[in-house]
Amino acid sequence: MEPAISTTLITPVILSGGSGTRLWPLSRSRRPKQLLALTGERTMLQMTAGRCADRARFGPSIIVTNALHAAEIATQLQHDRPAAIILEPAGRNTAPAIALAALESAPDAPLLVMPSDHVIDDVAAFHAAIAAAMPLVRDGWLVTFGITPDTPETGYGYIRRGADIAPGVQKVDAFVEKPDLDRARAYLAEGNYSWNGGIFLFRADAYLAALDRFEPEMLAAVRASLDGAARDGSMVIPAAEAFLSVRSESIDYAVMEKADRVAVVPVEMGWSDVGSWDALHLLGLPDEQGNVVQGDVVALDTSGCLIRSEGPVVTTAGIHDLIVVATRDAVMILPRGSSQEVKTIVEALKARGHETLDAPF
Repeated sequence: MEPAISTTLITPVILSGGSGTRLWPLSRSRRPKQLLALTGERTMLQMTAGRCADRARFGPSIIVTNALHAAEIATQLQHDRPAAIILEPAGRNTAPAIALAALESAPDAPLLVMPSDHVIDDVAAFHAAIAAAMPLVRDGWLVTFGITPDTPETGYGYIRRGADIAPGVQKVDAFVEKPDLDRARAYLAEGNYSWNGGIFLFRADAYLAALDRFEPEMLAAVRASLDGAARDGSMVIPAAEAFLSVRSESIDYAVMEKADRVAVVPVEMGWSDVGSWDALHLLGLPDEQGNVVQGDVVALDTSGCLIRSEGPVVTTAGIHDLIVVATRDAVMILPRGSSQEVKTIVEALKARGHETLDAPF
């Protein structure tokens, strides 16, 4: 197979396999949050691809997704022209997904691995962090980007940073599981911890060598699935039987926590994983009453609310600190701070076989 990617440029690898149920009813299984315009005119996927638009630095991207979203992704990225859109036969977490992209690339291609549904407000800071990492990447290091924490967040994993190994780059001492609140506060106070944002940079051959060392059966199965792949233009469809035999595992567990030469670039770049309606409220531009409003909304004596309508007019009076989301076929109302209840709602709808989980709104 001929290398798909130039070795002189960084290859963006965009992981777009999530179902996005945390932002129901706006996000659905057929149209998850990365395919929606949540914070502006462009979708989350388009904004992710747009961070790598500089053709002097970045080559064409590789998208790893599934057949359910393939046509929409191709439409949304028609001006970006990905080198490959790889359609996983089933989700097997990030380690196999990245292996697909690495095998599709030239061996020495630097791969910038990014989730498709994150916000980065300061793209210049992100690019500076990438530049700081590149000398080590060329030398075979595996690099992750550590998000500078501003709150004792319990919903993220953490990275404990060690000794400086290059300007702006430190060795990873440890990857740490999601902490309880007291431990998160201690991490923040110590000052040498970053959030693990799931963004990585390494050469394709360095990642594959690490995977071969720590997860050889996984790599062999992924390689077999790609060797037997069907191809249609930029679409790559790995052989299902081989890929379905792959054990589901994240890159953190499979490689990053085990490898020796792992570095972190701490960066403050206005990052958010937009993981909840509360997070989306914080990202919005509030009015004088602290409301973040989008769509056809009339809000009277209303404060501190996120109110979003994708169709029907929404009217409120005398309410405070609520999340109100209306689509053409569903309405959800929650107290702010209760975004975790969306998971409970979705599970209840699944138990009833409710069509709003899959249907486009």
